[in-house]
Amino acid sequence: MDITGILKVKSEAQQVSEKFKKRDFVLTDNSSQYPQHISFQLTQDKTNLIDNYAVGSEIKVHFNLRGREWTSPQGEIKYFNTLEAWRIEGGANAGAGASANKMENVSETFTAASEGDDLPF
Repeated sequence: MDITGILKVKSEAQQVSEKFKKRDFVLTDNSSQYPQHISFQLTQDKTNLIDNYAVGSEIKVHFNLRGREWTSPQGEIKYFNTLEAWRIEGGANAGAGASANKMENVSETFTAASEGDDLPF
């Protein structure tokens, strides 16, 4: 999956354990009536992918949706989702040529499909 938006927040990398490193960032999607602030996670050797982009830049994020089950010490079962980014590209305003045109076409298709949608979610 992929989405294009504006980089709103990027955090520093965190060394969670000896073998696991992560970094979070937030993308603002303005493609609908209500802006959506979407949190993504970069892990391991991918944590530096966001380094070359400044807050306020338009970027295209390629990601996988991950889900997991967790049981608390009290036996309560909870479910968590993570949007795990694996590739980041400059957005349509940052790119040129065929790749910029391709992203514009994707944006037009997404907007046209959701024009009748007036729900805030």
